[in-house]
Amino acid sequence: MRGLTPKMAAQAVTGEFDHAAASYDRMVGANPGYHRHLRMSARRLGLAGGGAGLRVLDLGCGTGASTAALLRALPRAEIIGVDASAGMLAEARSKRWPPAARFVHARVQDLTPELLGGPADALLAAYLLRNCPDLDAALAAMRSLLRPGGRLALHEYSVADSAAAGVVWSLVSWGVIIPLGRVRTGRADLYRYLWRSVLDFDGAAALRRRMRAAGLENVRTVPLPGWQRGITHTFLGRVPERAADGEGAR
Repeated sequence: MRGLTPKMAAQAVTGEFDHAAASYDRMVGANPGYHRHLRMSARRLGLAGGGAGLRVLDLGCGTGASTAALLRALPRAEIIGVDASAGMLAEARSKRWPPAARFVHARVQDLTPELLGGPADALLAAYLLRNCPDLDAALAAMRSLLRPGGRLALHEYSVADSAAAGVVWSLVSWGVIIPLGRVRTGRADLYRYLWRSVLDFDGAAALRRRMRAAGLENVRTVPLPGWQRGITHTFLGRVPERAADGEGAR
């Protein structure tokens, strides 16, 4: 996507996700631990009571794998899946969901609490932030959707802090992901972009700094196991209970 403006690049990525939507579940299903890791990140939000009475956002929900992970961890919560790709959302909506789950076609930057029926108690953004043209604006938008005390989990690749992790990622990308993507979709543009975008993305320490700059507290990184250890992580944070100016929570 080199040479494109951020907006054009974002539109191109969304178009590639539209093209790959029909085969996406089979692609991620070939990744050992993919669904289990999403469930781990969903549980790491640390919400009690099965999420009863809570509104939880699944930003960048894709075909619904992360939505299913949230429902497994929080079967009593209202889950709202959001994605900018119409093709991905069509795949998600074609599946069977409980009444408490619904889907919204939108970019995260265009969402407001009012559009969602009110502020959220928590959100999971799996493999989303890296695809946003402005990382800081996206984090600020995520924070604005959460109530005071609301929790955030980013489930994301990050290899910049580890040369070994970067090498493993490149080997897996060119040895498995890119060739398989070409076979499944007829072209490999999305998967070459995936490889490059992970290498170009923030290291874990830099991402934690961004999260704190966005106004989140209790920011920390928790590793995921298996071959993706050091490659994929859960980044956790929370909106302060009170605003910095001392105003009470809503």
